[in-house]
Amino acid sequence: MRPQQFVVIGLGRFGSSLALELMSMGYEVLGIDHQEERVEAMTGQLTHAVMADATDEGIMRSLGVRNFDCGIVAIGDNMERSILAAILLKELGVKQVVGKAISILHGRALSKLGVDRVIFPERDMGIRVAHQLVTPNLLDYIEISKDYKVVELAVPACMNGKSLSELNTRAKYGCSIIALNRGDGIIVAPTAHDYVQQGDIMVVIGSNESIEEFEDEAVNVEG
Repeated sequence: MRPQQFVVIGLGRFGSSLALELMSMGYEVLGIDHQEERVEAMTGQLTHAVMADATDEGIMRSLGVRNFDCGIVAIGDNMERSILAAILLKELGVKQVVGKAISILHGRALSKLGVDRVIFPERDMGIRVAHQLVTPNLLDYIEISKDYKVVELAVPACMNGKSLSELNTRAKYGCSIIALNRGDGIIVAPTAHDYVQQGDIMVVIGSNESIEEFEDEAVNVEG
Protein backbone atom coordinates (compact mmCIF):
# COMPACT_ATOMS: atom_id res chain seq x y z
CA MET A 1 0.00 0.00 0.00
CA ARG A 2 1.41 3.38 -0.99
CA PRO A 3 2.08 5.91 1.79
CA GLN A 4 -0.48 8.71 2.00
CA GLN A 5 0.83 10.84 4.85
CA PHE A 6 4.39 12.11 5.17
CA VAL A 7 6.26 13.92 7.91
CA VAL A 8 9.34 15.84 6.76
CA ILE A 9 11.80 16.82 9.47
CA GLY A 10 14.10 19.63 8.36
CA LEU A 11 12.76 22.26 5.97
CA GLY A 12 15.97 23.39 4.37
CA ARG A 13 16.39 23.38 0.59
CA PHE A 14 16.16 19.61 0.23
CA GLY A 15 13.40 19.05 2.79
CA SER A 16 11.21 21.92 1.62
CA SER A 17 11.47 20.99 -2.06
CA LEU A 18 10.67 17.35 -1.27
CA ALA A 19 7.71 18.36 0.91
CA LEU A 20 6.31 20.71 -1.75
CA GLU A 21 6.67 18.04 -4.44
CA LEU A 22 4.77 15.53 -2.28
CA MET A 23 2.04 18.15 -1.77
CA SER A 24 1.82 18.74 -5.53
CA MET A 25 1.29 14.98 -5.95
CA GLY A 26 -1.73 15.13 -3.66
CA TYR A 27 -0.29 13.77 -0.40
CA GLU A 28 -0.65 15.13 3.13
CA VAL A 29 2.60 16.54 4.52
CA LEU A 30 3.55 17.66 8.02
CA GLY A 31 6.71 19.77 7.99
CA ILE A 32 8.79 20.15 11.16
CA ASP A 33 11.75 22.45 11.74
CA HIS A 34 13.28 24.17 14.77
CA GLN A 35 13.89 27.40 12.82
CA GLU A 36 10.94 29.77 12.82
CA GLU A 37 11.67 31.41 9.45
CA ARG A 38 11.70 28.06 7.67
CA VAL A 39 8.37 27.07 9.20
CA GLU A 40 6.84 30.44 8.31
CA ALA A 41 7.98 30.01 4.69
CA MET A 42 6.15 26.68 4.47
CA THR A 43 3.01 27.72 6.36
CA GLY A 44 0.05 27.57 3.99
CA GLN A 45 2.03 25.51 1.47
CA LEU A 46 2.03 22.25 3.44
CA THR A 47 -0.85 20.49 5.19
CA HIS A 48 0.77 21.57 8.45
CA ALA A 49 4.09 23.26 9.27
CA VAL A 50 5.25 23.25 12.89
CA MET A 51 8.22 24.73 14.72
CA ALA A 52 9.35 21.97 17.06
CA ASP A 53 12.31 19.96 18.32
CA ALA A 54 12.14 16.69 16.39
CA THR A 55 14.35 15.00 19.00
CA ASP A 56 11.83 15.59 21.82
CA GLU A 57 9.75 12.44 22.23
CA GLY A 58 6.91 14.18 24.04
CA ILE A 59 6.50 16.79 21.33
CA MET A 60 6.65 14.23 18.55
CA ARG A 61 4.02 12.09 20.26
CA SER A 62 1.76 15.12 20.69
CA LEU A 63 2.05 15.81 16.96
CA GLY A 64 0.84 12.28 16.21
CA VAL A 65 3.94 11.45 14.18
CA ARG A 66 3.54 7.72 14.85
CA ASN A 67 0.40 7.73 12.69
CA PHE A 68 2.26 8.83 9.56
CA ASP A 69 3.09 6.34 6.81
CA CYS A 70 6.54 7.73 6.06
CA GLY A 71 8.99 9.95 7.91
CA ILE A 72 11.80 11.75 6.11
CA VAL A 73 14.69 13.09 8.18
CA ALA A 74 16.07 15.88 5.98
CA ILE A 75 18.26 17.58 8.60
CA GLY A 76 21.42 18.56 6.77
CA ASP A 77 23.37 20.70 9.24
CA ASN A 78 23.59 18.53 12.35
CA MET A 79 24.40 14.83 12.18
CA GLU A 80 23.56 14.22 15.85
CA ARG A 81 20.07 15.74 15.53
CA SER A 82 19.49 13.77 12.34
CA ILE A 83 20.41 10.48 14.02
CA LEU A 84 18.33 11.22 17.13
CA ALA A 85 15.30 12.17 15.00
CA ALA A 86 15.66 8.94 12.97
CA ILE A 87 15.87 6.86 16.16
CA LEU A 88 12.76 8.53 17.51
CA LEU A 89 10.76 7.91 14.32
CA LYS A 90 11.72 4.22 14.44
CA GLU A 91 10.84 3.95 18.14
CA LEU A 92 7.48 5.66 17.58
CA GLY A 93 6.62 3.04 14.97
CA VAL A 94 6.59 5.11 11.78
CA LYS A 95 6.13 2.53 9.01
CA GLN A 96 8.91 3.79 6.72
CA VAL A 97 11.82 6.02 7.71
CA VAL A 98 14.01 7.74 5.14
CA GLY A 99 17.15 9.65 6.06
CA LYS A 100 19.21 12.25 4.23
CA ALA A 101 22.92 11.61 4.76
CA ILE A 102 25.52 14.36 4.62
CA SER A 103 28.47 11.95 4.54
CA ILE A 104 29.29 8.29 4.04
CA LEU A 105 29.78 7.90 7.81
CA HIS A 106 26.40 9.52 8.47
CA GLY A 107 24.80 7.18 5.94
CA ARG A 108 26.34 4.13 7.62
CA ALA A 109 25.07 5.25 11.00
CA LEU A 110 21.53 5.72 9.64
CA SER A 111 21.63 2.29 8.00
CA LYS A 112 22.77 0.60 11.23
CA LEU A 113 19.86 2.26 13.03
CA GLY A 114 17.47 0.48 10.69
CA VAL A 115 16.52 3.44 8.51
CA ASP A 116 14.67 1.96 5.52
CA ARG A 117 16.31 4.16 2.90
CA VAL A 118 19.33 6.46 2.99
CA ILE A 119 19.57 9.28 0.47
CA PHE A 120 22.76 11.09 -0.52
CA PRO A 121 21.41 14.15 -2.41
CA GLU A 122 24.78 15.78 -3.11
CA ARG A 123 26.49 12.53 -4.12
CA ASP A 124 23.57 11.36 -6.26
CA MET A 125 23.37 14.74 -7.99
CA GLY A 126 27.12 14.58 -8.62
CA ILE A 127 26.71 11.17 -10.26
CA ARG A 128 23.93 12.51 -12.50
CA VAL A 129 25.97 15.56 -13.51
CA ALA A 130 29.04 13.44 -14.27
CA HIS A 131 27.03 11.17 -16.57
CA GLN A 132 25.38 14.15 -18.25
CA LEU A 133 28.75 15.80 -18.89
CA VAL A 134 30.17 12.78 -20.71
CA THR A 135 26.95 11.90 -22.56
CA PRO A 136 25.41 14.98 -24.24
CA ASN A 137 22.04 13.28 -24.92
CA LEU A 138 21.64 12.02 -21.34
CA LEU A 139 18.92 13.91 -19.45
CA ASP A 140 18.57 11.81 -16.31
CA TYR A 141 20.06 8.71 -14.75
CA ILE A 142 18.74 6.27 -12.14
CA GLU A 143 20.86 3.40 -10.87
CA ILE A 144 18.77 0.28 -10.18
CA SER A 145 21.73 -1.75 -9.00
CA LYS A 146 25.47 -1.64 -9.54
CA ASP A 147 24.95 -3.38 -12.90
CA TYR A 148 21.67 -1.94 -14.22
CA LYS A 149 20.21 1.50 -14.74
CA VAL A 150 17.39 3.48 -16.31
CA VAL A 151 18.25 6.57 -18.32
CA GLU A 152 16.42 9.29 -20.18
CA LEU A 153 18.01 10.04 -23.55
CA ALA A 154 17.10 12.81 -25.96
CA VAL A 155 16.57 11.41 -29.47
CA PRO A 156 19.45 12.66 -31.66
CA ALA A 157 18.94 13.86 -35.24
CA CYS A 158 20.43 10.63 -36.62
CA MET A 159 17.50 8.64 -35.19
CA ASN A 160 14.75 11.00 -36.32
CA GLY A 161 11.86 9.13 -37.97
CA LYS A 162 13.16 5.65 -37.20
CA SER A 163 10.85 2.96 -35.82
CA LEU A 164 11.82 0.95 -32.77
CA SER A 165 12.12 -2.11 -34.99
CA GLU A 166 14.76 -0.25 -37.04
CA LEU A 167 16.64 0.80 -33.93
CA ASN A 168 16.38 -2.79 -32.65
CA THR A 169 18.11 -1.84 -29.40
CA ARG A 170 17.44 -5.14 -27.65
CA ALA A 171 19.12 -7.26 -30.33
CA LYS A 172 21.92 -4.79 -31.11
CA TYR A 173 22.82 -3.58 -27.63
CA GLY A 174 20.83 -5.60 -25.07
CA CYS A 175 18.83 -2.64 -23.73
CA SER A 176 15.15 -1.77 -24.15
CA ILE A 177 13.20 1.43 -24.80
CA ILE A 178 10.37 1.19 -22.25
CA ALA A 179 8.72 4.57 -22.84
CA LEU A 180 8.72 7.57 -25.17
CA ASN A 181 7.99 11.05 -23.89
CA ARG A 182 7.01 13.64 -26.46
CA GLY A 183 5.12 16.90 -26.55
CA ASP A 184 1.70 15.32 -27.03
CA GLY A 185 2.07 12.73 -24.27
CA ILE A 186 3.90 9.63 -23.06
CA ILE A 187 3.88 6.27 -24.81
CA VAL A 188 4.41 3.51 -22.24
CA ALA A 189 5.68 0.15 -23.53
CA PRO A 190 5.96 1.32 -27.17
CA THR A 191 5.68 -1.29 -29.90
CA ALA A 192 8.09 -2.07 -32.71
CA HIS A 193 5.94 0.09 -35.01
CA ASP A 194 6.28 3.25 -32.90
CA TYR A 195 8.84 5.71 -34.19
CA VAL A 196 11.05 8.31 -32.55
CA GLN A 197 11.45 11.95 -33.46
CA GLN A 198 14.22 14.38 -32.67
CA GLY A 199 13.24 16.07 -29.42
CA ASP A 200 11.51 12.96 -28.01
CA ILE A 201 12.86 11.53 -24.78
CA MET A 202 13.58 7.79 -24.73
CA VAL A 203 13.40 5.98 -21.39
CA VAL A 204 15.88 3.13 -21.68
CA ILE A 205 16.57 0.24 -19.28
CA GLY A 206 19.48 -2.18 -19.43
CA SER A 207 22.89 -3.09 -18.10
CA ASN A 208 25.46 -0.33 -17.72
CA GLU A 209 27.48 -1.75 -20.62
CA SER A 210 24.53 -2.12 -23.01
CA ILE A 211 23.26 1.41 -22.42
CA GLU A 212 26.75 2.89 -22.70
CA GLU A 213 27.19 1.12 -26.04
CA PHE A 214 23.86 2.49 -27.27
CA GLU A 215 24.78 6.00 -26.06
CA ASP A 216 28.22 5.84 -27.67
CA GLU A 217 26.87 4.77 -31.06
CA ALA A 218 24.26 7.53 -31.02
CA VAL A 219 26.88 10.14 -30.16
CA ASN A 220 29.37 8.84 -32.73
CA VAL A 221 26.80 8.73 -35.52
CA GLU A 222 25.61 12.18 -34.48
CA GLY A 223 29.13 13.50 -34.63
